[in-house]
Amino acid sequence: MIVRWGIDALAGLCGGDALLVASPRWADLPVRAARRWDEVPSERIDEAAAVAGDCVVAVGGGSAIDLGKAVSAQAGVPLVSVPTTYAGAEWTPYYGIRATDRRAVGGGAGARLHAIVYEPELTLDLPREPTVGTAMNALAHCAEALYVEGHNEDADGHALAGARLIGEWLPRVVEQPRDLEARTQLLRGACHAGQALGGSMLALAHAMAQAVGGRYGLPHGTLNGICLPPALRFNEQFAPAAVHAFREAVGRDVEELAALGGKARLRDLGVPEPDLPQLAAAAAGRPGNRANPRPATADEILELLRSVY
Repeated sequence: MIVRWGIDALAGLCGGDALLVASPRWADLPVRAARRWDEVPSERIDEAAAVAGDCVVAVGGGSAIDLGKAVSAQAGVPLVSVPTTYAGAEWTPYYGIRATDRRAVGGGAGARLHAIVYEPELTLDLPREPTVGTAMNALAHCAEALYVEGHNEDADGHALAGARLIGEWLPRVVEQPRDLEARTQLLRGACHAGQALGGSMLALAHAMAQAVGGRYGLPHGTLNGICLPPALRFNEQFAPAAVHAFREAVGRDVEELAALGGKARLRDLGVPEPDLPQLAAAAAGRPGNRANPRPATADEILELLRSVY
């Protein structure tokens, strides 16, 4: 994977016959592209792939980059990602497809990852809730990389580096949202978290967040902030050294970090309490739970969800 810092680096990474995938928010971004696709998210993958040209450039958060990955896979062309949040979607070939109401309607793999361009200035106006939510998503990548089935030394190193940077700089970004140095360091933490994700993959916290978010179209990052603390408590039984190393690296209480976003309970997001058993069963069957140090049963996940309801 090619990684560059600064939007100026984009010009040398993609040809002139590129499709830009970005919401209307980024309409004025100086990106050379033959065509633009601004329906983000979108189910119209075939239509977008038909106009992909020789490259896809995806600018935005997880929804835009997942759409770019789906188009890349369908068209068989390289993808260059320009993330404007801390979610880390740019590091894996897997993607989810969401309808315009953000409910999950499918997914797949096979994106041709070519390059990532990080530009901290594009994050300066990111509102507080998605700032904290996507940073907590990145932090969950760090935690899970340390104990997921198939974890490894290289991914562990990135996970600990990312956890240190996110723990130190997320509160500073919340206090001073337009502090470019703080935003840069937080984005560097997210880059390490993404590399950890790419080298290891997901576990229980993500399984819970995906089950809830996919059903109601809720923010994936915010849900990871809610689901990570109970997942850590569960996994302390089965991977105590890894969880301890993670907590030491973060240097702060994970629940306090998540609360910086303002929504720290499932009820705050409007999740119906009677649905919790179905959500627990769905999470139990997800790949992330199956790759956990010890997969949680549906009943155990139900108790975890109730603890953060």
